[in-house]
Amino acid sequence: MARVTDQDLDPAVMRKQYRSEIVEERSLAGDPMAQFARWFQQAADAHLFEPNAMVVSTSTSDGRPSSRTVLLKQFDERGFVFFTNYGSRKGRELAENPHVALLFPWHPIARQVVVTGTAARIGRDETAAYFRSRPHGSQLGAWASEQSSVIASRAELDHRYAELAARYPEGEQVPVPPQWGGLRVTPDAVEFWQGHENRLHDRLRYARDAAPSGAWHVERLCP
Repeated sequence: MARVTDQDLDPAVMRKQYRSEIVEERSLAGDPMAQFARWFQQAADAHLFEPNAMVVSTSTSDGRPSSRTVLLKQFDERGFVFFTNYGSRKGRELAENPHVALLFPWHPIARQVVVTGTAARIGRDETAAYFRSRPHGSQLGAWASEQSSVIASRAELDHRYAELAARYPEGEQVPVPPQWGGLRVTPDAVEFWQGHENRLHDRLRYARDAAPSGAWHVERLCP
């Protein structure tokens, strides 16, 4: 097996000391979505590139995992929403196994948020409202791409897009694709990770109490 000889490229020696304030339990919001809103605002204020980018991890019914980066488009007390082609790999996997994990990797501010929960399709009215807010080109792209399916060439994809652009020119309403829509992840646990020096990171996880209360409680994890 080939070895990396340039020390600058050796992952074993790549390390960084994280210096930041300790996150105390008493400083957290009462529920994870309110706390996420705080940190999301701080990530945006720090001018991170696409702070709404998140790694979405799904798996098949027999436990074969897959991950990809997706953009968060909505969040509120109900959970986190992203949009996709339901026939894509993640769409198919979530249809057979709704358990999902989200990871927000805010590296420049030494923070991560990790969400575990279950995904379900949102209503078509919500999907249509978001679809109408997308740029015209993105609306056409949702029709042109049969996401995750094999395609012969880039030229074929461009040809599909050109045909759609001719059918629905700028200013003309594009119908919402029936195979495209939103998924809402309802969290059952949300972990807030803050990096610190000597790898003594803060890991504070909101977890739900057992039914019937379903209340949130916070627990500290060893780093």
